[in-house]
Amino acid sequence: MGTDGSKKRLYSTVLVEDGTEKRARKARERAARQVVARDHATQRQQARERANAERAEARSTLYLPPGGEPGKAALRSYRPFRVPAHQDTSAALRGAYPFLAEGGLGSQGVFVGQDMYSGGSFVYDPWRLYQRGVITAPNLVLAGIVGSGKSSLAKSLYTRSIPFGRRVYVPGDPKGEHTPVAEAVGGKAIVLGHGLRNRLNPLDEGYRPAGLSDVEWASTVAARRRDLIGALAETVLERALSPLEHTVIDIALQAVVSTAAVPILPMVVDRILTPDPGGDGRLAEDGRMVGHALRRLVAGDLAGLFDGPSTVSFDPSLPMITLDLSRVVENSTLISVLMTCSSAWMESALLDPNGGQRWVVYDEAWRLMSHPALLKRMDAHWRLARHYGIANLLIFHKLTDLDNVGDSGSAMRSLANSLLANAESRIIYRQESDQIGTTAKTLGLTGTEQKLLPTLGTGQGLWRIKESSYVVQHQLHPEELRAFDTTQRMGEIPRKHAAKAPERELL
Repeated sequence: MGTDGSKKRLYSTVLVEDGTEKRARKARERAARQVVARDHATQRQQARERANAERAEARSTLYLPPGGEPGKAALRSYRPFRVPAHQDTSAALRGAYPFLAEGGLGSQGVFVGQDMYSGGSFVYDPWRLYQRGVITAPNLVLAGIVGSGKSSLAKSLYTRSIPFGRRVYVPGDPKGEHTPVAEAVGGKAIVLGHGLRNRLNPLDEGYRPAGLSDVEWASTVAARRRDLIGALAETVLERALSPLEHTVIDIALQAVVSTAAVPILPMVVDRILTPDPGGDGRLAEDGRMVGHALRRLVAGDLAGLFDGPSTVSFDPSLPMITLDLSRVVENSTLISVLMTCSSAWMESALLDPNGGQRWVVYDEAWRLMSHPALLKRMDAHWRLARHYGIANLLIFHKLTDLDNVGDSGSAMRSLANSLLANAESRIIYRQESDQIGTTAKTLGLTGTEQKLLPTLGTGQGLWRIKESSYVVQHQLHPEELRAFDTTQRMGEIPRKHAAKAPERELL
């Protein structure tokens, strides 16, 4: 019994303790609810006070009467403009489309023509766009079929830039189109070809940039001569030189420079083919192929252009310099050699920190890019365009011309494709229907842009500036049209038949 009684007393004590804890917990919950209720009441009171203050402020504000101000200021009062809703067909409402077109590239730059969508003026300047951060590479690619007007656009771009202090270099003009333009703007056209008196010495010192000491200049000239002779030999041999052949050229060049104030190529050829008897007897054998390759430039089928002192000079201070290759267009090897020499001349001017901003125009690019030495130089110029302060302009007929450069997967093909990749400005003129798919895939054109290409008229082009697109009608001044026209011969009437031609045909 004693034990059962103790259990009952313990059970009662636990019940008492549990009931007390429950009442304490409920008291805490009631206190918490009261605190929350007081906070809500305070917030509601504050909200009512703010609303009353706003209503009081609104009632105290003076507004114009519904009929407007009386007297002279009546017509200056604001009156709501209410227009009833209007419904129409999309054919009628499409007149509002020009207001949805892009605003163009701004007003700073060279005037090109009219934006066909917005109707406003279209200007372009790669240096201005680079300064504004619109583009990061000042290089351009221009493609269009024959007769689409791409040549006139290229000429107007660089000639209209000359008044702004820019200069123009055309390191190779296979058709001679830029010669009259250079003469018209006060520049110079260097015309080379068989039967002419002009000579081009590849070993000339060239233009000396400002800021170089005598030691630096001597080292620069030696390196340029060595690289140039190597590039000429590779062009004629159509292969890369071996280390032994590079050594032969270096030794022969050093020997000639030490004995001649103005070294010329025939001296180097003689040293390669008949080295110093007191030297290494293996030099003659090691340099036999190089010597005979360079001999073509002074005594073979390429003779007459490189076998004496220069009779022409490269003056980078002129507004425009162009190398006219129209007399040698049938000889692809000679074109490559001339372009290699002119590129070396041009590089010396590009290295001048005071040279300013310059256009470098590669016309008929499909011809030039077929030569490995030229393609490497072009690639170097494109990659260093920002450093040199130049804008390279590459002119094609069609973008599939890149597929004709080297073999698929070759280093030459990769270099050619990199030129397009490093150009953020692409101008596409009219293309043939079989080229539309390739062009659209290469440039990433939209379906609308792709449909535009075969419908573009003369002088109309699709401009892709990074991710923005414009359709522009190029506009020419009558004097520009006469100077840039490349179809004059097609419109000429033979002199002996001119008297018989009707007057309307002569107009």
